[in-house]
Amino acid sequence: MKIYTKTGDKGQTSLVSGERVPKNHLRIEAYGTVDELNSTMAVMKDSASYNVINPFLEEVQSLLFTIGSHLAATEKNQMSLPDLSQKDIDELEQGIDEMNQNLEPLRNFIIPGGDLSSSYAHVARTICRRAERRVIDLLGADESIHPLILPYLNRLSDYLFTLARFYTHQHKGLETAWKPRS
Repeated sequence: MKIYTKTGDKGQTSLVSGERVPKNHLRIEAYGTVDELNSTMAVMKDSASYNVINPFLEEVQSLLFTIGSHLAATEKNQMSLPDLSQKDIDELEQGIDEMNQNLEPLRNFIIPGGDLSSSYAHVARTICRRAERRVIDLLGADESIHPLILPYLNRLSDYLFTLARFYTHQHKGLETAWKPRS
């Protein structure tokens, strides 16, 4: 199978339903941002020496493909799409709670960083927030989306923030509190 199709050479691409849309369509922006998040999570995961949670992170990456498939589908789609459930959101919340048990309570804003994997987790968090905004753009344009996508992305960004702090802790990095100028 060839990786190139030449069908996008004039700025158009296909959605799951086969509909052709411009490559800057809101749906493409949304699932493209989710794809960017997924790739950044791979770098984050691969940079961490603490890898006990990698199987869970790989499950999250798989769910990001699921989310991407839903974002690439309109009401005209006839294909069966993978499932996204409330359980997926609950697992993120459980992961946040488990990591927080090992962390000092947050008393200040923190400056992103601490170690390389923590920094990548912060980058992933900000991309996740952008993906969330792109999904909100879709909703604002009266495009239909799976009702759990927005809550999942919202919780995932919280998870990635907590994971950044957790990586800093596990890797014995330095968490720097933000000290605003007076």
